[in-house]
Amino acid sequence: MRPPRLEEFIVDTLGKAPEVQRAEAWQEGATRPNGVHVAFTTGSELWIAVTGGGRPGEDYGQPEVPVTDAPPAEVPVPELLHNGKVTPASAEAYIAAVLNNSGNTEIKSTYAYTAGDTPTAHPGVGIHFYSGARGFLPFVHTARPGQGKGNRAFDLQDAF
Repeated sequence: MRPPRLEEFIVDTLGKAPEVQRAEAWQEGATRPNGVHVAFTTGSELWIAVTGGGRPGEDYGQPEVPVTDAPPAEVPVPELLHNGKVTPASAEAYIAAVLNNSGNTEIKSTYAYTAGDTPTAHPGVGIHFYSGARGFLPFVHTARPGQGKGNRAFDLQDAF
């Protein structure tokens, strides 16, 4: 799933999630042409970049050919709030589960960047597609209710 279509899927899917007030497309100029701005029901906000790696040998000059199979098995959706606030780790787990449980037949699996066998230092969500393509959703900005995103990308708050 190429980034523009992945962005649309994430906006639609997260926009229906119970702890999400709204999800909308977001761009940061040429630096981040695809992204999603998520406003949680708490008033906290998260800005996510949407990037990807095409399937092996994919020609982006040709129309996209989706590869489908059974959607991944549903997983429990974890609590988003910890002590009344969203944390990067709780947002990762929540978003990964919501995307996993969407019923999308192109998705093979989802994962939180900072959890699992090969954790990363920076939070975000990854997606494996049946086509062999990958989706990368690094968290770029966070904001507490009424705060605004600020100017320093990837300088995330511990709780927002």
